[in-house]
Amino acid sequence: MHDESVMIRVDGDHLATAAGVPVRLRGVGLGGWMNMENFITGYPSTEELQRKAMRSVLGPEVADAFFDRFLEVFFTDEDARFLAERGMNSVRLPFHYRHFEDDARPLELKEEGFRLLDRAIDACARNGLYTVLDLHAAPGFHNQRWHSDNPTHRSFFWTHRHFQDRVVHLWEALADRYKDNPWVAGYNPLNEPADSDGEAIGPFYERLHKAIRAVDPHHVIFLDGNRHATEFDAFADPWENTVYTVHDYALAGFADSGDYPGTSRGQYVDRDYIEQRFLQRSEYMRRTGTPIWVGEFGPVYSGDPVRDDARYRVLDDQLDIYDEHAAGWSLWTYKDIGLQGVVHAAPDSAYLQRIAPVLEKKARLGVDVWGGVDTGVRHILDPIEATVAEEFPDFDPLPFGQQQWIHVLVRHILLAEPMVHDFARCFAGIDAEQARALADCFAFGQSVVRTRLVEVLEKHL
Repeated sequence: MHDESVMIRVDGDHLATAAGVPVRLRGVGLGGWMNMENFITGYPSTEELQRKAMRSVLGPEVADAFFDRFLEVFFTDEDARFLAERGMNSVRLPFHYRHFEDDARPLELKEEGFRLLDRAIDACARNGLYTVLDLHAAPGFHNQRWHSDNPTHRSFFWTHRHFQDRVVHLWEALADRYKDNPWVAGYNPLNEPADSDGEAIGPFYERLHKAIRAVDPHHVIFLDGNRHATEFDAFADPWENTVYTVHDYALAGFADSGDYPGTSRGQYVDRDYIEQRFLQRSEYMRRTGTPIWVGEFGPVYSGDPVRDDARYRVLDDQLDIYDEHAAGWSLWTYKDIGLQGVVHAAPDSAYLQRIAPVLEKKARLGVDVWGGVDTGVRHILDPIEATVAEEFPDFDPLPFGQQQWIHVLVRHILLAEPMVHDFARCFAGIDAEQARALADCFAFGQSVVRTRLVEVLEKHL
């Protein structure tokens, strides 16, 4: 498992093993495991609020029984073997800093988080899969969205040195632990950073890069661009053995997108448009001759055969484009409750049946900004959007403008936070054994494979 010949590094515009064999990383992101997300497992709002509400309703013993079993069964050798048998060669492993450090004890690292990572890395290695370690939620919130477990619409990471110190300290420890593991492809220090001013990210990346290199001079470092891995203005000349990571969600692949080819959010989208956006986002890598790796991409699926057929066409076109440009990729996401996953919990599972009322309410109120639509709350949003546009016509909040700013505040915070308690109450009265059985609904043997999605992926492996 520790064969040094499989260690990869940057070799010009591609990755290669120590023996010089080219490697194009193609696989999945393990979203929802060591960093939980609302649309992936069904809760509203943020992971921290979900865990707090579950402990309040169930008590610590039963809540811990659920979350501990969930971490145990969500990704195992069976999952890794399934991915390898499909022809994939890598898994991006997102994780939350709270698995490694408590806010009440900053800089005191917990062994439990490392053991969880070890287990996934070793399961992947046993099946010939590389892993990319991805800090998805950093202290102080390095972006403004739910996927950094941010309960607000503000990112404090970029203005508080304390939070940055903690991330550097964590990565020094991670680099020390995995510096000799050749199946770790490399380190992805921050997922989708969003430094609104764009002034702190460059100096911070330089500091972090140097700190990791002082401990581990060999592993690849994967740096996401600013504004959710789409902008690379912060970088000058590329650093040695470093990949600059782009995320490439297609406009025609969102929950509220239209036909494909066709119009989505007022923009006509076809294969040419998708390629133009990819070329725009990957310009830095192509100009500097560094590898292109799409760290996240992937449509969402509605359950409607006609709409989903369009989404599969979007995915197929994206993968064609990546093939043409020799770009590696990591599809988001591997496993969920049915929105994007390669595999998902069964619709008739005890877990999904238990949370069905909340899923209906979430859909009706559009609280999940990702994967939800706003049709049920337009009567709330219309007057707010109109008022802000009229009263503050020049207001253009980062990272995505007025409308998205309003939607985060109204849908993801105002309506989502109280719904967390609805979710937790779905589990009222269960004991520890029942809690573990509900978590088992995410085990590979109880999950459903999205066959059409796998077929599309296998064409490009």
